[in-house]
Amino acid sequence: MKIAILSDVHGNLEALNEVFSYLDSHPVGAVYCLGDTIGYGANPNECCELLRMRAAVSILGNHDNALWDDTLLSQFSPLASSAIKWTRSVILESERQYLRSLPLIVTVGDSTFVHASLEDPPAFPYLQGEEDARASLHLCTTSMCWIGHTHFPVIYSEDGPAARVEKGGRYIVNVGSVGQPRDADPRASFGVFDTAHFTYDHIRLSYDVRTACQKIIDAGLPPRLGERLFLGR
Repeated sequence: MKIAILSDVHGNLEALNEVFSYLDSHPVGAVYCLGDTIGYGANPNECCELLRMRAAVSILGNHDNALWDDTLLSQFSPLASSAIKWTRSVILESERQYLRSLPLIVTVGDSTFVHASLEDPPAFPYLQGEEDARASLHLCTTSMCWIGHTHFPVIYSEDGPAARVEKGGRYIVNVGSVGQPRDADPRASFGVFDTAHFTYDHIRLSYDVRTACQKIIDAGLPPRLGERLFLGR
């Protein structure tokens, strides 16, 4: 079975719609979302509703959690903090409750899904190199561990960075960000994994960045949050 793994949508409905348009023409058996559905972008309610309808499993991200956790919010950058405060003012109660219901970790078959890292998941630490990857792999009980959080796509094996996944190996895969890429590529980033053949495809899709940016500006959010979408930063 093929599964799609998404992460860090961040209220970017244009990017999320493009991903689901792709999946409608390239069907998968299930969609998994690794968290941070909200934050930064102008359509938190619509993105929550769409993922609630179409994702088999969704994970809690740090921006999701910051909706009600002031201690976590205090650790955010000024831009991220302003976006969460705005989101608090517009989020529907039904979507707030949906986000509050999400787990930190889910294991399905031979895959583990977590937003940031298996090291102290409630603290959302950044997994940013080989040492961090080895520590999480040591805690992982499955062959595959899927993460987001850094907005930077990468594959780590037990031996370090890898170009692909191969049967018999154990991997942590960061699928990148749907709605706020930061690897200098503005296209939406996500992955599709074939559980039967143990193959992984990292997919990038162009979307209507201009509309996503203008929505952010029209909502009264900091213009920088929209402008950075063009840069993938």
